[in-house]
Amino acid sequence: MTFPDSHRSTGQWIGGAWIPGQRQAASLNPMDGSAIGTFADGGRDEADAAIAAASTAFERTEWAQSPRLRQTVLLDWARKLEAQAEDLARLLTLENGKVLVQSRGEIAGAISEIRYYGGLARHIPGHVLEVEPGVFSTMLREPAGVAALIIPWNAPAVLLARAIGPALACGCTAVVKPAAQTTLLTTAFLRALSEVPGLPPGVCNMVSETGHAASARLVESPLVDVLSFTGSTATGKRIMATAAETMKKLSLELGGKSCCVVFPDADIAATASRIAAAATIISGQQCTAARRVLVHGSVYDAMKEQLRAALAAIAVGDGMNPAMGMGPLIDTAARAQVQGQVERAFDLCDEVVLRGGVPDSLPAAGAFLTPSLVAHGDTAAFFCQEEIFGPFLVLERFEDEAEAVAKANHTVFGLSASVWTTDGARALRIARALRNGTVWINDHNRLFAEAETGGYRQSGLGRLHGYDAFADFTELKHICQNAGRVA
Repeated sequence: MTFPDSHRSTGQWIGGAWIPGQRQAASLNPMDGSAIGTFADGGRDEADAAIAAASTAFERTEWAQSPRLRQTVLLDWARKLEAQAEDLARLLTLENGKVLVQSRGEIAGAISEIRYYGGLARHIPGHVLEVEPGVFSTMLREPAGVAALIIPWNAPAVLLARAIGPALACGCTAVVKPAAQTTLLTTAFLRALSEVPGLPPGVCNMVSETGHAASARLVESPLVDVLSFTGSTATGKRIMATAAETMKKLSLELGGKSCCVVFPDADIAATASRIAAAATIISGQQCTAARRVLVHGSVYDAMKEQLRAALAAIAVGDGMNPAMGMGPLIDTAARAQVQGQVERAFDLCDEVVLRGGVPDSLPAAGAFLTPSLVAHGDTAAFFCQEEIFGPFLVLERFEDEAEAVAKANHTVFGLSASVWTTDGARALRIARALRNGTVWINDHNRLFAEAETGGYRQSGLGRLHGYDAFADFTELKHICQNAGRVA
């Protein structure tokens, strides 16, 4: 497969220039461990340079005060990405492992997101009140300043777009820190932005690394005004503790343990098939992926058999092969961690319904793991409570609505859930009772640029996607003026 050289070797993007970097690291294909290309391996010094460039651009260019410029740049960027969409999707599958149909959907979704925020760039209104005769209070939303965006590897295109879209649209400048596993894809995305005429140098920067020194510097730097992070709850807590010193704004989407609540009137076979797909999206490496399936006792046995069959039928292999339903995990280290958690769950659960594992028929250097399903009654079990970031599902039973809600809400997380029923009133009743930022009805994993997403409790702070994402990257200013009255 042929890609432009810029997709195979990357540098740091700082102050408008692409800098090769003194050290290089390899990006590996999780399908077989082969090298795809190389990327610059930076650290604290590169982060400081990028932060300084972003700070200068915020203070000395027209970016923060020119919504028309921001709209033009974002829309031009989207057009450039669209022209490269197929190459980007294939690069994403090579670097991340997800099946190509998912990569194509992600690239399209990311481009849609950038267009959405480009459209909103010229409409971030405030309001004016006459609080007393002749006294006016004007409320303005202003860009917060320098935004640091730490982007994960599981959906690197759309998760970049949903953070950088509102950040740039409202007038912030940015420093992007991609995940080491998907730096080539992030670089390809941002290189298209760097080629847009009119983008002031330093408005957007990128620092890549294999370690954590650059990320740590972004969190602790007093010149960074907003920190947006998507990842684990444990890492999010460490970021909060460090960021407290500078009191920067935080936008955090963290872990999840999504429940699917299935009632007797649902089409069990069709529901099982869709839940299996929701559990194995990105090989189960999505924070909103289905993790727990709560089923009414009257259809519990039927769902167990249908869900086992649906998971077992998913073809696992090379994501470039259109016959595959699931690719490898992101790397062998992640596969080993997930496999260890799953094996421990097998030992402790009430019933192993489908025993997944490492397939013998696929490359030994790949990070493949087939889906697993267990049944269990105690919601306090570690595998019902902890996020296992892979293709693993827990089946649980309930007898009435109150028990279903109590079990589903027995978690420290609150990112997403789904309700499966043909009874419209019941669907709304249960959705309102579930403590989650997103609840789907007869669906799962449906995310849109226009609809805010984020979590309750330990699933994070703030919202991305939608208009409310601007709140994460802006400050609200009150300007009071006593204009007096005409005599």
